[in-house]
Amino acid sequence: MSSSFVNTLSRYTVREDSPMEDAPIVDDSQYGYVPQESVAILFLVLFGISTLVHAGQAIHFRLWWLLPTAMLCGVGEIIGWTGRLWSSYSPNEFAPFAAQTCATIVSPTPLLAASFLIMERVVQRLGASYSRLTPKWYLVLFLPCDLIALVVQGVGGGLASAAKTLDGANQGADIMLYGIAFQFAVIIIFTILAMDFLQRYIRDKPVRRVTDSDSVRGDLTLRLKIMLGALAFSTTVLVVRSIYRLIELSDGWTGRIIRTEVYFNVLDGAMITLAIFTLNFIHPGIFLMPTLSEKGSEGLTNSAHSAMELVPVSE
Repeated sequence: MSSSFVNTLSRYTVREDSPMEDAPIVDDSQYGYVPQESVAILFLVLFGISTLVHAGQAIHFRLWWLLPTAMLCGVGEIIGWTGRLWSSYSPNEFAPFAAQTCATIVSPTPLLAASFLIMERVVQRLGASYSRLTPKWYLVLFLPCDLIALVVQGVGGGLASAAKTLDGANQGADIMLYGIAFQFAVIIIFTILAMDFLQRYIRDKPVRRVTDSDSVRGDLTLRLKIMLGALAFSTTVLVVRSIYRLIELSDGWTGRIIRTEVYFNVLDGAMITLAIFTLNFIHPGIFLMPTLSEKGSEGLTNSAHSAMELVPVSE
């Protein structure tokens, strides 16, 4: 946001602890508060650790798709929280406020892409015949949607940052809101498809039978169960964060929610921290890749089913 808009916005600022929505202006910070230095440092350390670990894990396991997903999310969060740390010293500076606004909005989007890639590999392992989408279509459908959400949120953040009036900033916020709403809808559709796949696998009710030996029923090993649990947890906290952002932005730049620091720290910062560290501890390189014994077992199963024909299966 330009300095002229910051000055306009600051005139509408209400302190967090003010008992009245229309309380007089007592703080010139465009946040409505001064970001806490200790909190910003804490999140910087956490995201810094996770990002470095993700980089090392991606290289070690040769899972290069984690670099533009989980690691990129961490880099973006570091930029955002660096802006908030800077603002804790200079709360009226334009640059750090704009940086944290854009970075914290768009950074979780690449992390969501990692969930799509993980689910694609889970479907490959357990059997594409149980999924309404083929493994390839999890990528063809959801990755472009994720990119669209990223672009829309980025455009909205850029317009809000460049705005010279409160109305202009609200227009940027509306565009960001559309991007987050679209992303939220994508998450819900993805979750429904994933749940449908799992219940079909558990009940052994395939959507179709296939000739491809890679698509026969695989074993739901302990590692895959843990990976699916991690994926469910990560998706849940991302949903919580999306709901918070939807409510926050719909309330406007001068709303109570966006001007209450604890909401942002807990419902945005903490949620993304939980999601990104989940993939550090429950890493796809360990829990998604089959062991040697599992590979041998799957090879025997695939050989036994190699003559299966493609026919629809009634539900």
